[in-house]
Amino acid sequence: MSTVLVVDDDAAIRTVVAQALRRAGHDVTVADSLAQLERALALSVPDVLITDVILPDGDGIDHVRSVASRFPLLPIIVLSAQNTLTTAVRAAEVGAYEYLPKPFDLDVLTSAVTGALARGGMVSDEALHDEDRALPLIGRSAAMQDVYRIIARVVSNDLTVLISGESGTGKELVARAIHDLGPRSAAPFVAINMAAIPRDLIEAELFGHERGAFTGAATRNAGRFEQASGGTLFLDEIGDMPMEAQTRLLRVLQSGEFTSVGGARTIRVDVRIVAATNRDLSAQVATGQFREDLFYRLNVVPIALPVLRERRQDIALLARHFLDHAAIQGLPRRQLATDAITALGAHAWPGNVRELENLMRRLAVLARDEVIDAEAIRTMLGTQVDASEAPDIDIAQAVRAMIERIARQDPAALDDGTLYDRVIGEVERPLIEVMLARHGQNQLRAARALGINRNTLRKRLDTLGIDIDNGVDTQRGDEAERR
Repeated sequence: MSTVLVVDDDAAIRTVVAQALRRAGHDVTVADSLAQLERALALSVPDVLITDVILPDGDGIDHVRSVASRFPLLPIIVLSAQNTLTTAVRAAEVGAYEYLPKPFDLDVLTSAVTGALARGGMVSDEALHDEDRALPLIGRSAAMQDVYRIIARVVSNDLTVLISGESGTGKELVARAIHDLGPRSAAPFVAINMAAIPRDLIEAELFGHERGAFTGAATRNAGRFEQASGGTLFLDEIGDMPMEAQTRLLRVLQSGEFTSVGGARTIRVDVRIVAATNRDLSAQVATGQFREDLFYRLNVVPIALPVLRERRQDIALLARHFLDHAAIQGLPRRQLATDAITALGAHAWPGNVRELENLMRRLAVLARDEVIDAEAIRTMLGTQVDASEAPDIDIAQAVRAMIERIARQDPAALDDGTLYDRVIGEVERPLIEVMLARHGQNQLRAARALGINRNTLRKRLDTLGIDIDNGVDTQRGDEAERR
């Protein structure tokens, strides 16, 4: 029977995790501090260690480094409620086998333990950057945790990465994070947008040109590959690359060598490639618009970025960040009212994070008041609607239309077991938001009106990512309501 040591200062988490792992056939020991962890290790080294990050007597990740150095074959799984890219990267740096953000699925944790027992721990490099280094990515949603985990695993190697996602989802930010957090961070990060360069100039831009290579080439120019030597070359909108340039790029990726336009000398560079696209490259391969061999050469590590409407839990965090950043740049300092957060969560965000950032900057300049309310949001978005004039809605018809939209955008969702939760979530969100607004953000009153208890409402608020933090002590207000 395999042994698992679970370290967490939350008694409820220790109990639930221990019960799940024991049902799976493991012998479980628990500890609530680093001191207890060390006492347990002195008695017996477990087959798997599971530890929280924030513990009463220290930082769990810092301690993982010490444990990993003493027990290099011990797989370590890190749990954390600090669901940021920093945490994911730190966990990978110190040798953690897996990082799971809280709240986590017990089945996922059990599977991680099974994988750890089968494969053993990951070998780590030295820490790349200080813990408090500024990071370009923001978000604590489950969708972003998946992105963080992949980034954390690729920063220390030179595997080619292909980032896919709609325009405005932050593809270049991910590419920069991979570069800045990796061993090439001191070398150049060079970006080139394939869609912005005329077809007849792409090869000269990528590989450079010699003097006299074409009309107007008065001097020799180094291409982007040479400029990025030792660092990272980011090929944005790779799906817009013409076929002839694709052929030459493939040769360079295979050999690491090329000649400039009009040149005869072979140039060799050491460059990490990160590519990005908002197109479906596999579909372009099927129609002959993109080389299949180049696609597989680029798609070594795929990272699919979620659209903002799939990570609504992050909207409030992102909006406040953009307002703070605007203030640092000299724009007026603004704050968001609770109903403004609700209005932001209700928007469709076709432009994703970029649209949200641009909106916050416009509001920083144009909003009349320091505190931005829902009316200001709707007016700026052009979506202000008089509810008294809104047409009657056939709920059944709206749900059918929703399912048809999901089928068009993500056909696999009709068969992967997620459809029910997706549809219920889209219906439940406005229901809860309307009732909270109707009752002044008082959770107890809103829960009563909905016919559910307050704890259930709190769980749904967390799951749906509904932020009602408006500086009001709702706990005190609810206690007053009970009296």
